[in-house]
Parts: sequence; C-alpha cells; structure tokens
Amino acid sequence: MLTALVLICSMTTTPDLQACSDENAQSVIRVPTDYGSPVACLLHGQAYLAQTEIGQELAADERVKVICAPSQRAPAMVLRANPNGRSPRPE
Repeated sequence: MLTALVLICSMTTTPDLQACSDENAQSVIRVPTDYGSPVACLLHGQAYLAQTEIGQELAADERVKVICAPSQRAPAMVLRANPNGRSPRPE
C-alpha cells in the first residue's frame, strides 16, 4: 500500500522542485488513507491538500510536491520533517 505525503517546500531554500524532499521540506503532511495505485495516491494527495488551510494559504514562494511512499516508511518521513510531532506551520 502507498501513502501520499504532501511536501511544502520554499523556492528560496529549494529552488529546484525536484530536489524537494522530506528532509528539506518546510512541512510534510501525511494523507490519512492508504492507496493501492500510484495514480490514486497522487490525485488524492492533491485533493487532500486543497481542502486544508495550508493548501489554501500557500505563500508566493512555496511549492507543493506530492510523493507516494510505502505506507510503512511514511511515519518516519513525517517525523524526520516534523520532529516535534506538529506541522511547523499552523493548520
């Protein structure tokens, strides 16, 4: 199964969106549902972000990247990006 992770990266610190990763993202949001196909994972990741306050209030220099990771790896990726257990931006 795959989990959608939505990465919010600053173009100031990561000008190349391909270089945006869970290690340098400002925020990593885990979509709470698992998916069987990469296409469903990506589409639902985008839709999930669009419904959040963060998704509706992105700064001009912020970009979004949705990645699909194996469900068992996702918790560690989110924790690495948000070590205090919370998103660094208010939701």
